[in-house]
Amino acid sequence: VQVVESGGGLVQAGGSLRLSCVASSGNIFSIKTMGWYRQAPGKQRELVATITEGGSTNYVDSVNGRFTISRDNVKNTVYLQMNSLKPEDTAVYYCWANWVLLGDTWGQGTQVTVSS
Repeated sequence: VQVVESGGGLVQAGGSLRLSCVASSGNIFSIKTMGWYRQAPGKQRELVATITEGGSTNYVDSVNGRFTISRDNVKNTVYLQMNSLKPEDTAVYYCWANWVLLGDTWGQGTQVTVSS
């Protein structure tokens, strides 16, 4: 089982980035919920957004209206479109997948840095 993120980088405040994450298991296991967490220096990891297999979404209040999570169930891929980025969005962003029978798996993380 692998979970691999891409799309992080450096952007100015007010800019946009799109994160992608592919979860693979050799077509053996299926995924229930996918999502994104983030961890800023000196802070605990926090939930950013989740999306179920049926497309129901959930966001932390601080990103509501700015970030959009979406998912391609055929490709086992989840996306996070981040608009109107703020310096406080700077963090390592981790992809998370909750698999049927397997439980939780995490990606290695991708750095997002927003300059003021």
